[in-house]
Amino acid sequence: MQRSLKERLAILADAAKYDASCASSGTVRRHSAGTGGLGSTEGSGICHSYAPDGRCISLLKILLTNFCIYDCAYCVNRSSSNVERARFSVEDVVWLTLEFYRRNYIEGLFLSSGIIRSSDHTMEEMLRVARSLRRDHQFRGYIHLKAIPEASPALIEEAGLYVDRLSMNIELPTDAGIRRYAPEKRPETIRRSMADLRLKIEAAGEPTQSGRRKRFVPAGQSTQMIVGADAADDRTILDASARLYGSYGLKRVYYSAFSPIPDASKALPLVRPPLMREHRLYQADWLYRFYGFAIDEVTAGRADGMLDLDLDPKLAWALSHREQFPVDVNRAPREMLLRVPGLGVKAVKAILASRRHASLSLDHLARLGVSLKKIRPFVVTEGWTPVRLIDRADLSARFRPEPRQLSLFE
Repeated sequence: MQRSLKERLAILADAAKYDASCASSGTVRRHSAGTGGLGSTEGSGICHSYAPDGRCISLLKILLTNFCIYDCAYCVNRSSSNVERARFSVEDVVWLTLEFYRRNYIEGLFLSSGIIRSSDHTMEEMLRVARSLRRDHQFRGYIHLKAIPEASPALIEEAGLYVDRLSMNIELPTDAGIRRYAPEKRPETIRRSMADLRLKIEAAGEPTQSGRRKRFVPAGQSTQMIVGADAADDRTILDASARLYGSYGLKRVYYSAFSPIPDASKALPLVRPPLMREHRLYQADWLYRFYGFAIDEVTAGRADGMLDLDLDPKLAWALSHREQFPVDVNRAPREMLLRVPGLGVKAVKAILASRRHASLSLDHLARLGVSLKKIRPFVVTEGWTPVRLIDRADLSARFRPEPRQLSLFE
């Protein structure tokens, strides 16, 4: 039966929800004004994602197809899964992207795919989409392709000339997990492809004899890691992420909570973790990348290597290291201020600038948008000292969510 374009869009947009890397941040600015092209990489524009600078971004997020020759145990679109299948042609994806953009629904495209025929064939189809949008239609909006590590390096390199970001899925935190649950994929192949892409991105950043830089994946590469499909604890996951950042120059590691699919032939070890676990991993990842925390510091609170689901990782660390508090916001260095629960990078920057001119009080911090409830036990300010508040035995309980009675039907 031939499905309508609308029916295929419903199937393939829903199937794409499992791809987590979907933010158009970090690329170069491009505008169509005065160029005869179409689109822009910024502005407001049915995938809503948030860039690190807080902008809300709208992308058409779809799969080219959810047919797949691979049988990865954690994937809803695996070859043995009984799901509705559909497929777009290259022309379908190009037309949808342009029409959605003209209606101001989106500002770009996020395109992934199941593997059909072969890795090279699938990568070539996605490359044709990007090439057609850029060359034939002068589309200047954002394009993110989910590249296929097993595909020819030449195809991946050419795709980098047309897209803003390329990502390759690392799949699971450990090689053992990949070999067990995705036996047709090779972790060493994935890493080799990511390393090759990093070298090409770095080479493109070097100025040529004319002084101009080659446009190649300006928003860099990212990856996605499935959380909860194997038995890896949070410490293992974050250690794996730290190695990925260091080895491949990634812009982002995206965590995707595993959703099990009922199938007796594909039994997996864990039930679906709460989305809160995914959220805590993002918070811990942020502490490692921007707040100066080591992975061991973030994950040392529990013997089982898991993050506390009730407390954000910075607050959990502070409660375990009360001897380092309270911190004087008018004298403490930036590194220590970043460890105060409730103080973010922007707030710390504002504090450092403001305290040059006056001693800061709690009212000053409130005007900076800081949560006074969270920071009170951990800071000294003009006119405020916590007076043994940091030593209270029930301090941790004050921050934990209130217990609630579950419904019979929850």
